[in-house]
Amino acid sequence: MTRYLVQRLLSALLTIWVTTVIVTMLIHLVPGDPVRIMYAQWQASPEQIEAVRQNLGLDKPVPVQYWMFLKRVSRGDLGRSIQGDQPVASILATRFPPTLLLATTSLVIATTIGLSLGFIAAYRRGSIVDVGAMVLAIVGVSIPHFWLGMMLLFAFSLKLGWLPVAGSDIRTLILPAVTLGLANAAILARLTRSAMIDIFDQDFVRTARAKGLPRSVVLYRHALRAGLVPIVSMMGLQFAYMMGGAIVVENVFAWNGIGRLAIEAVFARDYPVIQGFILVFATVVVLVSVVIDILYAWLDPRIRYS
Repeated sequence: MTRYLVQRLLSALLTIWVTTVIVTMLIHLVPGDPVRIMYAQWQASPEQIEAVRQNLGLDKPVPVQYWMFLKRVSRGDLGRSIQGDQPVASILATRFPPTLLLATTSLVIATTIGLSLGFIAAYRRGSIVDVGAMVLAIVGVSIPHFWLGMMLLFAFSLKLGWLPVAGSDIRTLILPAVTLGLANAAILARLTRSAMIDIFDQDFVRTARAKGLPRSVVLYRHALRAGLVPIVSMMGLQFAYMMGGAIVVENVFAWNGIGRLAIEAVFARDYPVIQGFILVFATVVVLVSVVIDILYAWLDPRIRYS
């Protein structure tokens, strides 16, 4: 297991490095001068613009800029933003926790609803309950996040007045978390149903029933744990997807997270912030992947890494 973890961590570092290289090349291919965009509202002279460009290192070739970025990262410095001239690390540290809270809450909602619907549908397969659960799952997968978010805002904030549209109140977390959670709950429900149907037909489940074990023990201790391996994999992927998919939801609900920051940075051509965002996002995805691999061995004793 130790050797495997070391290999996975090395692979993770390689993945993060390749990601930063690709993103650095792509963002510099986007047309537009960030310095001119920054001074678009003021009558700055060409000399002033060139001085700012030299101060930010934007006058150097792209490989040189990337090498400077890597050296800063090795010291824990992600550079300074073009808009506002603030440390990128401080900006990301401020905006990352709201996104993490949103993604975690959404995952709890998705897991609770998805596992429950999928498990019940598998246990009652072929019944009206099964059909109804899968219809809801298909509808949930088909609805875009931005449309669902606006409908929830219109219904619960504007019409009913139950929840605030925006603000720092904890109640403002409910609608964006539900918006992200419902679509992912639909995916989990379909996967859980498929996995549990296969498990229910396995010999060890029939043997447990034949031994006279209580139904709850057979269903939850034996069947559910055996079926969690593919479900846990999907949950990890969904968490990473929520961290990225929160970009749309955060803009709909004016949630001041890292996703909204990324959109602002793209429009402003703020390269240091974009690079920092990609680095953080890639790190989260890779770490989630490693955690999932560790959970595999815990959930299924047959899995052994050498």
